[in-house]
Amino acid sequence: MKKIILVLTVIFAFLNTSIAQEVKLQEVKEIMEKVADWQIDHFRDSYSRKKPHHPLDWTNGALYVGMVKWAAMADSEKYYEWLKDIGEEHEWKLHKRKYHADDHTVGQMYIELYRKYNDEKMIAPTKEQFNFIRMHPSQSVFNWKTPYHQDRWNWCDALFMSPPVWAQLYNLTGDQKYLDFMMEEFKAATEFLFDKKEHLYYRDERYMGELDNGTKIFWSRGNGWVFAGLTNIMNELQPESKEYKYFLKIYNKMAKKLLDIQTPEGHWAMSLLGQEFYPTPETSGSSFFTYGLAWGINKGILSKETYLNAVSKGWNAMTGHVTEDGMLGYVQPIGAKPGNASPDKTEVYGTGAFLSAGSEVYKLYGGK
Repeated sequence: MKKIILVLTVIFAFLNTSIAQEVKLQEVKEIMEKVADWQIDHFRDSYSRKKPHHPLDWTNGALYVGMVKWAAMADSEKYYEWLKDIGEEHEWKLHKRKYHADDHTVGQMYIELYRKYNDEKMIAPTKEQFNFIRMHPSQSVFNWKTPYHQDRWNWCDALFMSPPVWAQLYNLTGDQKYLDFMMEEFKAATEFLFDKKEHLYYRDERYMGELDNGTKIFWSRGNGWVFAGLTNIMNELQPESKEYKYFLKIYNKMAKKLLDIQTPEGHWAMSLLGQEFYPTPETSGSSFFTYGLAWGINKGILSKETYLNAVSKGWNAMTGHVTEDGMLGYVQPIGAKPGNASPDKTEVYGTGAFLSAGSEVYKLYGGK
């Protein structure tokens, strides 16, 4: 009797998975297109701030990271053309601060466009600036509010913004110096920010030792930045390399933790260890986690049996907060710690995270 029940359970699970795959594959691309189109139509709206973000600001840089993934899937070249117009308008330059990781984010999009169009002008300014940084590395310390402290990666968001660009340049050029610089700085940041017990990153020094309703403060989007950044870095490295294995070790620790703390509704709480105190869904951090977990299954790193349900729940939760016209709601405004989100709040980086998630969910359910 037990054998019969086991067999029936396996068959039922297989049928459920097959149905879910078929439904999701039909819908993933459609909702990604709707969200991408809405965001392009509302690109110059103001969101967290009174004025629209500068096109090269980190907020839009994060949007472009997801948009270029969608462009590779879309049935129209208009998304590539839209991104290319932004690069050409700004002469393929990074944003204004030479060392600040936020102002490097747009470089990820430039390099992806270079890979498509093979036009050296698209990456020349990024290479020049990164060569300067490599030859003149910042000597600042990681402590918050010390002079020039954000010239290095002393806040966890930075690990999404700048390191993938260094990894891309290494992959493009084969120059080990790009990789060596990135590894040294990433290890220093991780040594400073990573909680070895909880396997999560503090946003920055200000939150170390602080408690929120008795729990350590691990900001959802901050850890989403890190988790997505890890995947984007590993995409540029050979799996057999020691550098890849370094990032994989962190990735696996975070993935296991994320599985344990996902809410029953499918999202992740804004304070990752404080579900009870932050019941409101938040779609930017949750989209990044969904992206990273789906990527891990697609790469054969994570067990599909163990993680598929988490990805499915995460994606369904995110799509449940897309309005009829394509706006992704419940995106926490710009910040550095758990806060507030609501159905009428969106942001460009939330859209970027959502499109990144969709690109891997689509592959996971059989899309090409």
